[in-house]
Amino acid sequence: MPTPKQMDKMASLVGKNVPQKPGLAPDTDLPAEYWQALLDDPRAEARSGSSEAALRLDQIPRHLLRVGCRRCARIVEIQKVDAVRLYGRDALWKDVGRRLLDNTCAERTGRLEEDGCWPAFE
Repeated sequence: MPTPKQMDKMASLVGKNVPQKPGLAPDTDLPAEYWQALLDDPRAEARSGSSEAALRLDQIPRHLLRVGCRRCARIVEIQKVDAVRLYGRDALWKDVGRRLLDNTCAERTGRLEEDGCWPAFE
């Protein structure tokens, strides 16, 4: 338990540690600096998914492309030559992979929000 002298000292400091600028209300937007700091963070790109998924088919060096489903653990493979023949050289790998999974998806619930596979590009 603090002594009376220590309690008086703590009581005198109570009003001095109040921040000069009030905090944000729960319903206000966050400042632009906050969002820019998140976008500039190098870890943000790693969390958003595979960078190879954003490449066009003609930019991918591998000849065998593989996409898996995080939901049903199914894996679909396609040769790059076949993918180019079916979808074109300028098609994005993430779009091609999503279409490959969705064409053979076994997880159909009837609800748009829940239907389909969750692609994981390898």
